[in-house]
Amino acid sequence: MAGSAVPLAMTPFLKILAGSFGLVAASEMGDKTQLLAFALATRFKKPWAIMAGILTATLLNHGLASWGGAWVSARVSETVLRWVLAFTFIGFGAWILIPDKDDGAPRESRWGAYATTTVAFFFAEMGDKTQLATVALGARYGSFFGVTVGTTLGMLFSDGLAVWLGETFAEKIPLKWVRRAAALLFFIFGLWILFRGVR
Repeated sequence: MAGSAVPLAMTPFLKILAGSFGLVAASEMGDKTQLLAFALATRFKKPWAIMAGILTATLLNHGLASWGGAWVSARVSETVLRWVLAFTFIGFGAWILIPDKDDGAPRESRWGAYATTTVAFFFAEMGDKTQLATVALGARYGSFFGVTVGTTLGMLFSDGLAVWLGETFAEKIPLKWVRRAAALLFFIFGLWILFRGVR
């Protein structure tokens, strides 16, 4: 009996992890920070240093965002939160359909690959849809740790594709179809919250 309680206790965390990972990984496809990852990989040819920079920047940026979302969820009524989050996620779905351009890549830098990536990604994510989605996910789930880990893993997955596969990935899968799939995922998530509740 004692052993069967462990998987049940882990279920809420895994749900948060999977939901946060899936939404951010999908929304990051074709995003300017994924294009930035590709540009940095092409420039520095140091994939491990770039991935470490993405990890550092995302943990800082999304940790702050998910904490803010969790803070809001503890202070706003569930009815208000449901409507705000539903339309927020639906809005993100519409936003994802607009292609990003690579306007965040640094042109010149005296820093190495790790420092350049960390700083560039931290500031590129400020106000970006994936950061705002992380705020919404933090409010949705009320879990700083689960959302931060899930969204960070989602960023590493999507941006890792750009770092490791680069041009091959872009040629095989048209980004417009990936963006459409990601938008659909956000629409479904928003409608689910609207009709089924926040929790």
